[in-house]
Amino acid sequence: MSSGHVLALSGGVGGAKLAAGLAAVLPPERLTVVVNTGDDFEHLGLTICPDIDSVTYTMAGLNDRQRGWGVAGETWQAMAALKALGEADWFNLGDRDLGMHVARSWRLRAGESLSDVTVRLTQSLGIAHKVAPMSDDPVRTQVQTAKGWQDFQQWFVGEQCAPSVSAIRFAGTPGARPSTAFAEALARPDLSAVVFCPSNPFLSVDPILAVDGVRGALAGLTVPRIAISPLIGGKALKGPLSKLLAELGQEGSNHAIAAHYGTLLDTLVIDRSDGDDAMHLQAGGLAVTLANTLMRGPDDQSRLAREVLAAVGVEY
Repeated sequence: MSSGHVLALSGGVGGAKLAAGLAAVLPPERLTVVVNTGDDFEHLGLTICPDIDSVTYTMAGLNDRQRGWGVAGETWQAMAALKALGEADWFNLGDRDLGMHVARSWRLRAGESLSDVTVRLTQSLGIAHKVAPMSDDPVRTQVQTAKGWQDFQQWFVGEQCAPSVSAIRFAGTPGARPSTAFAEALARPDLSAVVFCPSNPFLSVDPILAVDGVRGALAGLTVPRIAISPLIGGKALKGPLSKLLAELGQEGSNHAIAAHYGTLLDTLVIDRSDGDDAMHLQAGGLAVTLANTLMRGPDDQSRLAREVLAAVGVEY
């Protein structure tokens, strides 16, 4: 068993839950959570980082579990006032959530990096573990629809994922460098595992892999690399993954997830209900771990984190 460092790659919601589980079972000095920033955008003069915020709120125990995003106990007075003033209301910003965006935005304008701001904000909320953006350089996910290339949030929130997607790209790549914390984690001599959290491979993990040098660095690692499938019974619990798989001509299955990661992956964790997939995946040379991957609350998050670490021989 290894007692080294763990690098977790995460998007929002599902990824954030496992990131919180890993933080619950690993001490701060043994975990780095690197978060997708391809979803980031400017709105009402503020820099919005949805995935960083989902990870932050979940690790701090502040997330709204019923809605799946944002802060529990949220109110919407500021948004109502903005709407009454004729401002855009297609992207809701709760009153408590607004504090995060204001704090981030003015710090960035004062010259701090996104990494520095993220450390400041996470520590202010009592998070001792390292949470870092994938890059301090701007990367923006865009999807191609019948209307042409659209910014991700306009498609995802503004149009509720309705238009069909034929391609995905990440503006700003190549050219975006890994954040210092990300580069340091990849190069650590005591790195013991890389965990691909159960996030959308196309929209949450691929932007991370598009950052300069990241895919090559991950491919060259000799430590275990493990992913948790975001599908249960061939379906995504939340988000547009199932829709994207169909529109991009891929089957909704754990086989598609494994094929997407390809040689970057050594082990895939799939839900016990999908146990029939294990033999075929193993025949392709992939190690498979069966687990209950649905995370309803903190206990499930910690349980799944322990099972993931045990699967790659990492102490917790």
